Amino acid sequence: MATLSVKPGRRFSLPDWHSNAELLSANAERRRSASHRVRQEARVLRNETSNQTKWDEQDNKTRLTERISSVNRWKETLDKCLADIDAEIETLAKVKEAAEHALQAKNLPLDVAIECLTLRESRRAIDVVRDPVEEELHKEVEVIEKAKRDLQQRVSEAFEQLCLLQEARQQLNLDHRGKMEALEIDRVCLSLNVNSPNISFKVNPTRVPDGSTSLQEWDDYSQRNKDRAEAEMKASNELREAIALTIAQTNNELEAQRVVTEFALRKRIRDLEKAYDELKWQEKNTLEEIAEMEEDIRRLEEDLRRKMKDLKLAHTRLETRMQRPDVELCQDQVQYGLTDEVRQLEGTISALKQKLAQSQGALDALYKQLYHIQTDIGYKANSLVLDNKCMDTRRKLTVPAEKFVPEVDTFNRTTNRGLSSLQSRQLQLA
Repeated sequence: MATLSVKPGRRFSLPDWHSNAELLSANAERRRSASHRVRQEARVLRNETSNQTKWDEQDNKTRLTERISSVNRWKETLDKCLADIDAEIETLAKVKEAAEHALQAKNLPLDVAIECLTLRESRRAIDVVRDPVEEELHKEVEVIEKAKRDLQQRVSEAFEQLCLLQEARQQLNLDHRGKMEALEIDRVCLSLNVNSPNISFKVNPTRVPDGSTSLQEWDDYSQRNKDRAEAEMKASNELREAIALTIAQTNNELEAQRVVTEFALRKRIRDLEKAYDELKWQEKNTLEEIAEMEEDIRRLEEDLRRKMKDLKLAHTRLETRMQRPDVELCQDQVQYGLTDEVRQLEGTISALKQKLAQSQGALDALYKQLYHIQTDIGYKANSLVLDNKCMDTRRKLTVPAEKFVPEVDTFNRTTNRGLSSLQSRQLQLA
């Protein structure tokens, strides 16, 4: 008969078995309840974090959009400011160039005035006077030099203002480039999403970079650049108006002085022509008087020669009658008559010689006066030539350079009269 083997080990009672079953069931229920709670909490957390993440991402997209809009508004403002400052730089450069041309244009009037003064230095003797023409020419030189100084100052101011505008533009351009880069970066950030291929974890992305500024500082920076550019443009506009006013004033002053100078020069030419005509009339009358005086002297000399012959005749008769013999040598009426005739002729000859000497003296005085007159005519003719050359030279101020043809015979063109050979020689010597 076989024997039943008995497994070694502890034997539990039935209550233990039931208690163990109930414990397992209770533990399982508790674990399932804990798991359910955890699952529910996880779902709630997932929902909450998903919503929070979506809202945060959406909020940041909105912030990025608003930031892009804000930066873009500043960029557009800077665009307009850059366009305005570029236009102002171009306009001021043109005004500066106009001022430089006006400054350069003053060289011709200055050269003409100095040339006129130099020409008039060739006047001779009594005609070297400080007349109104010379005074106005000196005033004209002063007006031109003052105009050149004023214009040169304006050109220097325009150059300095252009430098300031360029500095302001450079600062605006730097700010503008920064705005463009920031816009590009923020637009890239706005375009990123969780599926973008170029996203990754970064080391300490929440750090504050060196050189960071506050939003107020950022706004103030662009505002300062804009305000400075507008201030420089305002100053440039005022300078342009001042330059235009200076150009107009200098041109008006120079034109007024030119009119005054040419009026004085024309008056001086008329005075010289009047004096020249008066001297020519005096020369003509003096020459006529010299001719008459020479004729009278010739007649006086002829009368004197005749009277000398008459005196010789009377002397000869008296001397011959001295040869009468003896008693015939008497003081008769013939003797008395011849003696009276000799005395009368001697008185007449003395008077004729005296008058001849006076006439010669008067003739010499007339010749000296004629020389002075003709010399002064030469001076006046020379002055007329010089002043007419001045007038001809001043035509450069009103006639374009390509159309300017200098007048050759300025004296004869003006006076319609020729010069005597003596005057021509004097002018040649001059």
